[in-house]
Formats: sequence, C-alpha cells, structure tokens
Amino acid sequence: MAKKKETKTNAMRILENEKIPYTARTYECGEFTDAQQIADLLGLPHEKMYKTLVTRSPQGEYYVFVIPIDAELDLKKAARSVGAKSVSMIHVKEIQSVTGYIRGGCTAIGMKKTYITRIDESAAGQETIIVSGGKLGVQLELAPEGLVTASGAEYAQLT
Repeated sequence: MAKKKETKTNAMRILENEKIPYTARTYECGEFTDAQQIADLLGLPHEKMYKTLVTRSPQGEYYVFVIPIDAELDLKKAARSVGAKSVSMIHVKEIQSVTGYIRGGCTAIGMKKTYITRIDESAAGQETIIVSGGKLGVQLELAPEGLVTASGAEYAQLT
C-alpha cells in the first residue's frame, strides 16, 4: 500500500529552505476552528499557542501581529509598535486577498507580500510556540526566533 505523502504548505517550504526546525501538527478540520478549540483538541497548552492577526492603517498599510490565543490585541500598542497613528482589524472577507491564506490558516510566514510584522514579547520567553501552518488543519511548532527569522518580525508589547 502506498504511503500517503504529507502535503507541505508554503510556510513549511520556507522554514525548510531557511533551515529553521519545526514540527508540524495536523488534525482533521473542514472549516474554521478558533485557536482555543485547536489547542484543546490537540492537548496543547494555551500559553504556547499564538494567533496571527492582520490590520490596516487609515493610509491603507497592512500590518501583521502575532499574539497569544487567549489575549486581545491592544490596537494602540500595535499601532505604536509599527509607527502608525492607528490600526484596525481587516474584515474576514479580506484575509485571503491580502495574505494569500484563509481564515484559520493565516500565518506570518510566506504571505503574498511582505508586511511589517510584530510578535508579542511574551513569545520571546518561550522555548517553542505554535502558530498556524498556512492551511486549515496544520499547526507549526517552532522556536520564537525561527518565526522572527522566517517572517522578518520584531518583538513588541502588543497586548
């Protein structure tokens, strides 16, 4: 019987090309599931799980923020971290056209364009963090510095 080949996401290919170690965790998922449910489904600690959020400034610039799943993005701190007067969340309908990823599969690694990206400073103290892997049903566990390298991000106080 033929062995089922693992489908690699763009994020996985980028990590491999940059020789950044990661562990892929997959699960059955036909539609959007929030990160808290995914953490519970996979038996993962919530404090290791991070979500990727996309915002826009009034001038039309997009910014990406990676924060703990149980936290809320402080829009004022987020704006300050990227040098914008203000930012607001983009509409769910825009996620794919802006990032190339669908809701629930959005990751800071390998978006359609390179956007200024900030990772909440809480990640810096973790050995590894878990982020979406670029499609529904895939999570990637990697060192925070690996995410910084792969996404061109900087740490900031965001929550």
